[in-house]
Amino acid sequence: MGVINEGTHCYYKVNEAGVALMEINNPPMNALSVKVLGEIRDTLEKALADKDVRVIVFTGAGKAFIAGADISELNLYDKAQEGADWLKTGQCLTHIFMNADKPVIAAINGFCLGGGMEMALACHIRIADEDAVLGLPEIKLGIIPGYGGTQRTPRLIGTGRALELILSGNFIKGRQAEAWGLVNRAVPKGTVVEEAMKLGATIAAKSRVNVQAAIRAVMEGMTMDLYTGMKLERELFGICYASEDKKEGTAAFAQKREPEFRDR
Repeated sequence: MGVINEGTHCYYKVNEAGVALMEINNPPMNALSVKVLGEIRDTLEKALADKDVRVIVFTGAGKAFIAGADISELNLYDKAQEGADWLKTGQCLTHIFMNADKPVIAAINGFCLGGGMEMALACHIRIADEDAVLGLPEIKLGIIPGYGGTQRTPRLIGTGRALELILSGNFIKGRQAEAWGLVNRAVPKGTVVEEAMKLGATIAAKSRVNVQAAIRAVMEGMTMDLYTGMKLERELFGICYASEDKKEGTAAFAQKREPEFRDR
């Protein structure tokens, strides 16, 4: 398969394992203008609808993952409601990432700041280059994070560390982000896309039925109380339990071979 959405600021290509490398390319720092946000959304929706895509790896071209919003657009409005409405496009996009029924892995290279970090936070899994630079510097511009940074960050790393990042506007490197739990892991410089693609291939080899059920159980369960979440887990477990892939998985285990899942 060729490059999908070639010629735009965001495109993807699928490998034989079913892993789509989705890349934003808006030099020099992959800033998020409203136009670019729309192109990311269009590309993401195409990848989610593409039957050949089982996992999405999201990264940035050049020296940045995404260095934040397009600052020139911050001065388009001066009224409170206008500013709040301006956020809707970016917030909607982060919700699509978060609610995707295919795993989305952020491969964080270079600068991952502001809206860029908020896009990464909305992905299911985050892997960072050890030299990547992460932060929520919006407070230095006289505003606060607006694409979910004030909500997703404390849910990942606790209120204290989240407020330290948000109130100071300071940056941290990949290894510190790993230690804080902001990313799943930091990897040697220059290997982040390779490592994300490897993880993507591992996940892509699993049953779509199980992968989708697990994502739904975790993501929806996070919005519920424990007992309601466990009820959802039981329901989704039951769907997996009755699947052909469950029979294949248990048979393969008994026969000491790799399972051949058929996504049903």
